[in-house]
Amino acid sequence: MKVLIFGAGQLARMMYLAGAPLGIDVQAVDVSNEDVVNPVTKDKLPLSLAEALDAADAISVEFEHIPEALLEQARLTGKLLPGKEAILTGADRVREKRLLERLAIPNCAHRIVDNVEQLDQAVDALGDKLILKASRDGYDGYGQWRLAEREDLPALKQTLAALDLKKVPLVVEQMQQFERELSLVGMRSKDGQLKFYPLAENLHHQGQLHVSLAPAPDCSDALTGQAQDIFSRLAEGLDYVGVLAVEFFQVGDQLLVNEIAPRVHNSGHWSMQGADTCQFENHLRAVCGLPLGDTQARGANVMINVIGYDGLDLELLKVPGSHLHWYGKSVRVKRKMAHINLSAGNYKQLGEAMLALADYLPASHFPHVLGEGKRLQAR
Repeated sequence: MKVLIFGAGQLARMMYLAGAPLGIDVQAVDVSNEDVVNPVTKDKLPLSLAEALDAADAISVEFEHIPEALLEQARLTGKLLPGKEAILTGADRVREKRLLERLAIPNCAHRIVDNVEQLDQAVDALGDKLILKASRDGYDGYGQWRLAEREDLPALKQTLAALDLKKVPLVVEQMQQFERELSLVGMRSKDGQLKFYPLAENLHHQGQLHVSLAPAPDCSDALTGQAQDIFSRLAEGLDYVGVLAVEFFQVGDQLLVNEIAPRVHNSGHWSMQGADTCQFENHLRAVCGLPLGDTQARGANVMINVIGYDGLDLELLKVPGSHLHWYGKSVRVKRKMAHINLSAGNYKQLGEAMLALADYLPASHFPHVLGEGKRLQAR
């Protein structure tokens, strides 16, 4: 079988590696120039985009921000999974908010703003502690602004005045006080079967995911059920096929959807060692019409992102349960270079392993490892 992935980054690479044992040939499209490439070597393959689309048994994406003309080309083949509407929704916060409202799914109180003068009304409605997000092309902390008090509004309006808000509106959200951030990675098959990995607890730094812990500690059956119900409504509402990630804020016993990602997701990377079938293989199984694999977690697992740093001491592999996944990129500030998966029998053992790993990871680039290791060791 052949699967064509729009996007040629690390997620396409990991799908290629997951597909090889199944005999699934994964090719990737560099959407910047429409070259068809090998997802691991990045070597250009001797076929055109039209030929690759024709030869593929299934077409999918590794990220949401695909030029719409390319998505339409893929849609016309009848092979694009998930569908175009799901991908566009994940790429546009306004579409996403409208979907959540249509499905009556709880999310942060918000306003859509396409003119800076509307910000006064947004403050009147939501209060003066706000986060403003570009509706498109903003992620990992980019395309976001914060308002801490109304006195700062004139300066913020001056900053935003240079933007074309008619073209890219802002989603202005009430700053939410929450206990923690969680995510649910699951999948839906072509025949509508749903499977879920356990909820993961996510720790961020400067707007980027740094650590994911799975299963998330202290998740009641009711909380898990709430997350799975929201996922199910989204997947059904989008007629979704493939892996979908839903990010939540936990506020007491309630989950508020922060955003959705119509693809394999960073907070599911732990599944490469921590589950019988990883998210990359399960995505390929779903879009190819194969049976979905087991999603139960083996013990306790953590994923640690390596961001903007290439000085890893490979002696860290001495730590039992540690696995390094390197992406083969040149270093750049805030660029995801690799991730480390760490698995153990329980949270206490995982915390001890994280403390051992912290000896090899400078706190300046890995700000959560030591503290999270201590927290888990004390459980």
